[in-house]
Amino acid sequence: MARDNDHGNEPTIFSAILTPHRSLGPTGFLILMLCLGAASFATGVVFVLLGAWPVFGFLGLDVLLVYLAFRINYRSARAYEEVTVTASELTVRKVSPRGRVREEWTANPLWVRLHQDIHEEFGVERLLLVSRGERLSIAGFLSPKEKKSFAEALSKALFEARRGPTQTPL
Repeated sequence: MARDNDHGNEPTIFSAILTPHRSLGPTGFLILMLCLGAASFATGVVFVLLGAWPVFGFLGLDVLLVYLAFRINYRSARAYEEVTVTASELTVRKVSPRGRVREEWTANPLWVRLHQDIHEEFGVERLLLVSRGERLSIAGFLSPKEKKSFAEALSKALFEARRGPTQTPL
């Protein structure tokens, strides 16, 4: 995992790009829209035959609104968080769906604590990086199980950074 980063010759101890999960892929979305469109069309034809022809247009509008809602949802999934740890720096970059950096947070890993809000029933609900009075919420779109796994990996990286660059990796 030790690679050169953008900060000179200092090796990267940990690097992760966190992205939101979407359970419905492109093929599933196409199948859903085809089924919804076919069902709306068939229902609309029945209403046209019964003389209630304006209903046909509203059923088409429903399909359009569902399509637009999914497109907006997929667009928001392009956002991500990039977390990088070196021996002297922890950097978190939050990038918007449009590719713009919304927030960038840098701290010395010697002074950073990873705080976890844990619910007895659900697991890890929230992860916070705390350094010198500043707090940054990270990995908000991950599931509790994914947050736990990420927290363990990040904790190990912070521990390794605290050990110093002259030590051999774990």
